[in-house]
Amino acid sequence: MSQDHAGTAFEAFVALIARLRGPEGCPWDREQTHRSLKPMTIEEAYEVLEAIDRGDDEHLAGELGDLLLQVVFHAQIASEQERFDIAEVVERVADKMVRRHPHVFGSVPAATSGDVLRNWEALKQAERAEKAGEAGSLLDSVSSALPAVLEAYQMTTKASRVGFDWPGAEPVLEKIDEETAELKAAVRAGQAAAAAEEVGDLLFAAVNLARLLGEDPESNLKAANRKFRSRFRYIEERLEQRGLSPADSSLAEMEALWQEAKARERSGR
Repeated sequence: MSQDHAGTAFEAFVALIARLRGPEGCPWDREQTHRSLKPMTIEEAYEVLEAIDRGDDEHLAGELGDLLLQVVFHAQIASEQERFDIAEVVERVADKMVRRHPHVFGSVPAATSGDVLRNWEALKQAERAEKAGEAGSLLDSVSSALPAVLEAYQMTTKASRVGFDWPGAEPVLEKIDEETAELKAAVRAGQAAAAAEEVGDLLFAAVNLARLLGEDPESNLKAANRKFRSRFRYIEERLEQRGLSPADSSLAEMEALWQEAKARERSGR
């Protein structure tokens, strides 16, 4: 698709959303607000991630369209209130991309992706300081509204770009052993508050390990979730064949079926 075609298609889509929000449009669409769209915006972003994990281009294209709908919808609501419109949204992000790529559009050298990321963080921190009138924190750009795993990943990634990081995966494995021992001690001592804190520390260490291994912990956990879902469904199906449900079965029966599911996965069946 040419840039002209893409621009025309985008303009037509913006006009379509404006019509849906108009007096002769859709009653449901007219009722929506930024706040009412929040759950859908989050949901669409996660469905994009799921499509990426599935490696399904057709599905990904559809989900990216759904996410774009949220962007245009929010901009249309703001436009109706004369706050900003979709053109300003696009212009702002385009200006930001130019400003944050001085190695492309300016004369700042950046020979490696590491150089780019260090420059990026310095520029973002300078922008925040200009807005707030003070230096602020490197981590201010990481929203505390993010899911906890993603927040931990983003914070530690940003800290690593300025040299605050583990030297490698091995020390983090030792940290995980340390946190596990502390968690065991708290649980065995019946110290609920301490155990809760140690669970958090253990999860944080696991996020660091995934990052240092070059993995995305959110995707790692999603994969584990899918594996659990698939294995538990196998348990349900096998029990159903016996005229049973999980509630009618013992833990030993379900554990045996769980091991069957694992064995089937290993054999590729």
